[in-house]
Amino acid sequence: MLSLADVQQMIEGHIPDSTCEVTDLTGTSDHFAVYVTSPSFRGKTLIQQHKMVYAAVGEYLTREIHALSIKTELPEES
Repeated sequence: MLSLADVQQMIEGHIPDSTCEVTDLTGTSDHFAVYVTSPSFRGKTLIQQHKMVYAAVGEYLTREIHALSIKTELPEES
């Protein structure tokens, strides 16, 4: 079972200069919403940004993470 801090650390460790807020959507520690800001998203499409987040948690998807809602922004957009 993953904690909110586990998910946050995976994403922030994978995406340079990112900050991440994680919410447990169901209280079961397997459905999460993440809000990620990073200058690394500059020049990337929304799909590319989301792929970066998926890459950070990839090995946990469909195992410990059953659902992941993603919102990404550049720091100046937040």
